[in-house]
Amino acid sequence: MNSFEKKNNNDFAQITLLIEEARNRAFQRVNEELVLLYFKVGGMVSEKVSNGIWGSGTVDELARYIASRLPELTGFNKRGLYRMKQFYESYSVEEFVSPMATLLEKTFDGMNAIVSALPTQFEILKSNDKKVSALPTQLSYLNKLHDRFVTAILIQTSWTNHMEILSQTKSPEEKFFYLLYCIKEKWTMRELRRQLNTGFFERTMLSSTNLSLMQKNLPANFFKDPYIFEFLNLPDVHSEKDLEKALILNLQKFILEIGKGFTYMGNQYRIQVGKKDYNTDLLFYHRDLQCLVLFELKIREFEPEFLGKLNFYLEALDRDVKRPHENPSIGVLLCKGKDTEVVEYAMARNTSPAMIADYETKLIPKNILATKLHQLVEQLSKENIE
Repeated sequence: MNSFEKKNNNDFAQITLLIEEARNRAFQRVNEELVLLYFKVGGMVSEKVSNGIWGSGTVDELARYIASRLPELTGFNKRGLYRMKQFYESYSVEEFVSPMATLLEKTFDGMNAIVSALPTQFEILKSNDKKVSALPTQLSYLNKLHDRFVTAILIQTSWTNHMEILSQTKSPEEKFFYLLYCIKEKWTMRELRRQLNTGFFERTMLSSTNLSLMQKNLPANFFKDPYIFEFLNLPDVHSEKDLEKALILNLQKFILEIGKGFTYMGNQYRIQVGKKDYNTDLLFYHRDLQCLVLFELKIREFEPEFLGKLNFYLEALDRDVKRPHENPSIGVLLCKGKDTEVVEYAMARNTSPAMIADYETKLIPKNILATKLHQLVEQLSKENIE
């Protein structure tokens, strides 16, 4: 290829990029308008039905009327209109924004970390507006927060993702969590469904709370406990090599589970200390944390000696692999079970950024995770009171 052709190809690539960016902005704009339309229609239907002006028969008439006037339009049948009504009511001032305001003030550190990690437009949800005792002022504050929420978050999520969240979540905290993550991680509907099915919210909140108890030098909300690897199809009895090989073969799904900020650097990564070579398990780089993250795999319950080896690897990575502008390396021990008290003792004097997490090769029922989270929150509340 001569220099003239190379220059033309570069120009062509730039034009193609401009076209793709414009198309993506157009798609995003269409989605924003569509979600806003559904929200407004849902609000009108909700008001009429709630006030007893409309019954189900009237909603049916509305669906037929829209079909006759706009036959090319889809989604506005009776079922679709009631979904829009549910959509509006789920994120109304009373049902959602009031708890969300409380959530932004006194939530888990992990949730605050998500909000601050998002683009600056979401900082408007953490404005300096303060609620005061006067009821009209409180209502004005909530209405203002509601308008901000609709424009900054609600219309940034696709309608298919909204339907998944509405059908599989209960509390405002959980809905808010998944909405933020859909925007931050750009989840597809399938990716979101998988995270909902694996109890991503409960696992993230559990791990964030446990980290606050046992490890102060790890960033909140970037790690989970337990990790779910149901996609590996491993037998109950397997070796560490089996686990490592299966994770590498399913690397895309593994990265979805641990988080999209991770970039894979290799397995059996060789480091040399003195005259000996050592091989780590799975090494990643995290773009947001700007550090190396090492996952060490253990197919049995956590033992304190595992931590010593992990710290040795982290020290070697920091001395010989980490670049000057990067943050200290983080280690994650993935174990097949752990005793919480043993972990607490082992971590008490540990100064390296490290965590011990369970891994499961089968789905954990969400109700079990929800119960664990509820128990932990109650325990922490009781300790704070005492």
